[in-house]
Amino acid sequence: MSKRFYRSHSCGALRQSDVGEHVTLIGWVAKRRNLGSLVFIDLRDREGITQITFDETMTDLIKDVRNEYILKVEGTVALKETPNAKLATGAIEVKADHVEIINTAKTTPIIVADDTDALEDTRLKYRYLDLRRPYLQNMLRLRATVCKIARDYLSDQGFLEIETPILSKSTPEGARDYLVPSRISHGEFYALPQSPQIYKQLCMIAGLEKYFQIARCFRDEDLRADRQPEFDQIDIEMSFVEEEDVFEVVEGLMSKIFKGTIDVELPTHFRQIQWTEAMYKYGSDKPDLRFDMPLYTLDDVFANTEFTVFKNVLENQGHVVALKVENGSTQFSRKAIDHLTETVKVYGAKALAYLKFDETISGSIAKVCTENEINAIKSTMDIQQGDIVFFVADRFKVAYTAMGALRAKLGHDLNLIDPNRYEFAWITNFPMFEYDETEHRYVAAHHPFTSPNLEDVDKLMSDPANCYSRAYDLVLNGYELLSGSIRIHDQALQEKVFEAIGMTPQQAKARFGFFLEAFQYGTPPHGGVGIGLERLVMILGHTDNIRDVVAFPKTASATCLMSNAPDVVDPAQLKDLGIEISGH
Repeated sequence: MSKRFYRSHSCGALRQSDVGEHVTLIGWVAKRRNLGSLVFIDLRDREGITQITFDETMTDLIKDVRNEYILKVEGTVALKETPNAKLATGAIEVKADHVEIINTAKTTPIIVADDTDALEDTRLKYRYLDLRRPYLQNMLRLRATVCKIARDYLSDQGFLEIETPILSKSTPEGARDYLVPSRISHGEFYALPQSPQIYKQLCMIAGLEKYFQIARCFRDEDLRADRQPEFDQIDIEMSFVEEEDVFEVVEGLMSKIFKGTIDVELPTHFRQIQWTEAMYKYGSDKPDLRFDMPLYTLDDVFANTEFTVFKNVLENQGHVVALKVENGSTQFSRKAIDHLTETVKVYGAKALAYLKFDETISGSIAKVCTENEINAIKSTMDIQQGDIVFFVADRFKVAYTAMGALRAKLGHDLNLIDPNRYEFAWITNFPMFEYDETEHRYVAAHHPFTSPNLEDVDKLMSDPANCYSRAYDLVLNGYELLSGSIRIHDQALQEKVFEAIGMTPQQAKARFGFFLEAFQYGTPPHGGVGIGLERLVMILGHTDNIRDVVAFPKTASATCLMSNAPDVVDPAQLKDLGIEISGH
């Protein structure tokens, strides 16, 4: 093999077995230690760190070297007198006999190390320096491994990787689109895809049967810790399938990914929970199942209550929802309960009531509960002395969502969660529609191409609130990992669903005309999923910040601090597009 000019090994490759070998390394200076006649430099590249030792014959050559200089070093591998067990290369060092300064570096505005104290905004501004940190490099390595496993597994299962358009037609039914003006057709716009939904269904109509891609998606919506304006999903679609066929493929994929990245064996099949059960038991359609703290519906317990608040809620078809914390009566001061009250108020609850079951019963509603009600609470919830019970009374969505959020907070605050445990569940039978208070109409809860349950088709117009769908989510540790459904393949049913969400035939044709026309040429039964790649890597990497698994992320305000995007453009560009900016 020909001699390599820049390096014979990476900075993470050398071991005791290489002692005595003459090597060439290149990398960034991670640390410099000057001990008079000896200088030690930690040389870093993507694969790791190697300690380089310079004796008195060479120190003058590196007298000006600082952190982040790039050095090319030749020398002999030797054993360290004092090994460093924390490093893979910690048993050896390289005694330099030649050094070349390949490039210099200014003093960096952030410390290039995993224990950097730089603010996140500073790290995002200098992201190319931040990305030199091993922590972030390992996150991106993990992400790349997940993508490779997914491609290999799906290809082995007979799926074809097919790219779909980035410049597509706006179909505003869901999140807000990012729009791209057309220079050729003034006043007309492309939209960046929120997902490849229509195109992957067209792939099924085209007879391709098994499609996947790691698809770039764009949504112009408010951001949070686990959301970016542009993101990737492992997108899968299959023909001639029902739910269990899709589940089997995804379960196999997850098993491959978890074994291949963090060496965790997953069960062959994941549990399945209907949406209504998830909401009533956990207050969430993405429950964290790593701890056991179920919700209890106490409508029957308080059916004859004289407590005005509970009585009014129940008379208006609301619910009284409770959860208990075992041995929690002494853990929650009045101040702590006030903090918990702020948590449920975020979700619309007006108050958080509580009872402490000690030798005597105390709490905010102790005086308004009858003895029969107290006994019924004890029996229904299996209350023991020392327990505390929290209550929220409100309409369904508020009561259960608020208590689900409280459950999640208590799970974290009370250290009930094992971070090395992975609990998957399929959430099935989602509502077909949800009521939009702003538009005063029902809208598709998933998307308008989701098939209703066959037994609910007759309810599409007459009882949309109780119409359920063949949509499903895969949840993991409190995150929605993927969303999918069995799609509508019958043209008449598709038209009926459009009608149910108040979309006229003319509106449907304007938005989805080419897609609906394709339905007339033999559409197979089909279904699929979109797996959130970033969320999956977040969980595997034990981080709750999506920016840790994205090379060049945006801030919460959807800006890039490094490149200053978005930014103004040259007026000539706007003129070419036929656009004028008003009020700017």
